[in-house]
Amino acid sequence: MKIGFDNEKYLNMQSERIRERISHFDNKLYLEFGGKLFDDYHASRVLPGFAPDSKLKLLMQLSDQAEIVIVISAGDIEKNKVRGDLGITYDSDVLRLMDSFKEKGLFVGSVVITQYSGQNSANLFKARLEKLGIKVYIHYPIEGYPSNIPLIVSDEGYGKNDYIETSRPLVIITAPGPGSGKMATCLSQLYHEHKRGIHAGYAKFETFPIWNIPLKHPVNLAYEAATADLNDVNMIDPFHLEAYGITTVNYNRDVEIFPVLDAIFERIYGENPYKSPTDMGVNMAGYCICDDEVCREASNQEIIRRYYAALKGLTEGKAQESEAYKIELLMKQAHITIDDRKVVRAALDKAEKSGGPAAALELPDGQIITGKTTPLLGASSALLLNALKTLAGIDDEIHLISPSVIEPIQTLKTEYLGSRNPRLHTDEVLIALSICAATDENAKLALEQLPKLNSCQAHTSVMLSSVDIKQFKRLKVQLTSEAKFENKRIYH
Repeated sequence: MKIGFDNEKYLNMQSERIRERISHFDNKLYLEFGGKLFDDYHASRVLPGFAPDSKLKLLMQLSDQAEIVIVISAGDIEKNKVRGDLGITYDSDVLRLMDSFKEKGLFVGSVVITQYSGQNSANLFKARLEKLGIKVYIHYPIEGYPSNIPLIVSDEGYGKNDYIETSRPLVIITAPGPGSGKMATCLSQLYHEHKRGIHAGYAKFETFPIWNIPLKHPVNLAYEAATADLNDVNMIDPFHLEAYGITTVNYNRDVEIFPVLDAIFERIYGENPYKSPTDMGVNMAGYCICDDEVCREASNQEIIRRYYAALKGLTEGKAQESEAYKIELLMKQAHITIDDRKVVRAALDKAEKSGGPAAALELPDGQIITGKTTPLLGASSALLLNALKTLAGIDDEIHLISPSVIEPIQTLKTEYLGSRNPRLHTDEVLIALSICAATDENAKLALEQLPKLNSCQAHTSVMLSSVDIKQFKRLKVQLTSEAKFENKRIYH
């Protein structure tokens, strides 16, 4: 994988910047962590070299001062919203995050359920957390938000929300994903702290959009593609431009909420210490891009992947047409098409020639490997074996797994376990390959190539089963698929 981002420089600069911001406030600082605090795979895809746990490492340096509050929207609980990179629901991810933070020695104080309007699923989740001994607080929708400032900054606005009891000077507000209500939670706390005579501060740590690179830079466009379902839009920060005459990039929700923050700070301090949404941020990622072209290409690929994901969601009835249309527009702004993803054409050509489902993968050296559906293997499984053979320098005619090994597995699947599909999935192929590796040097050598698939691009001519999708994710292969089912059955 080509590196376009200096992660070590980032850790040093970012840590210094956060400590500097903490020093501006004496008693309490609410630090909103945008994006994913743990497992930030979007950032690692568009900024090759960015470590997914970079923010976590920063926090561990402040573990004695910090506590974490996890925010989740009642609406996301209700619709079982899923983290696309991990394949688990947001409510399950709250529990996963809590375990992960605690394992790293970080203190998780509580969970906040935002946008609560009586959703039964939110009630059940709250009860579940409380049975586990976890403090849970409820925040409510506010009519006219964010424009009705007199109502918002009142006892009938933020005042209706539960006050989150915290015990440490640095409070990290994080969430499983975007749109959870992190900023509103921070602002609500500032209001409650002021009523209690506590002079609290607020700062924002959001990786995207990156404020000091161009508005239409592919890295920033990729962020818009990632949040297309939220209707987020990157924009020039008008407050920063007016205050300093400098063009910086922010996004619509931060710009829209700034007058609210301005009003809250005026009530607390008599004046707002920030002249713009950009001023609120502490992000230093833009200074750590060491190869702009690498990051541009990685981000263009991410936009195309998001486009295919939107089409897949539309086919499955899980997304709106507007999401795909928006990403189409972003692709035009980035001057890219699906043809800029080499594996797409390779997979479709292979499918046309073979008359069935096919798949393609681009190896680290740029070589394209394909696979097709056979009586023994699905297209993804065939692709995986072909790629491993190529990486290991094994002749294509050599069987890594003997048909005599595959056939009993097929019999088990169809005759004893009731499966309709006799072909081996990717997980089954890898298990069979690992068994063969005990006695076959070629199989062993092929198995040792698996780490080299990390960050490889792949495409399939049909949508895959959840089993194969999860396996590609575990291998860290960046996958897209055509938005069509393999068969014409109504139920899938």
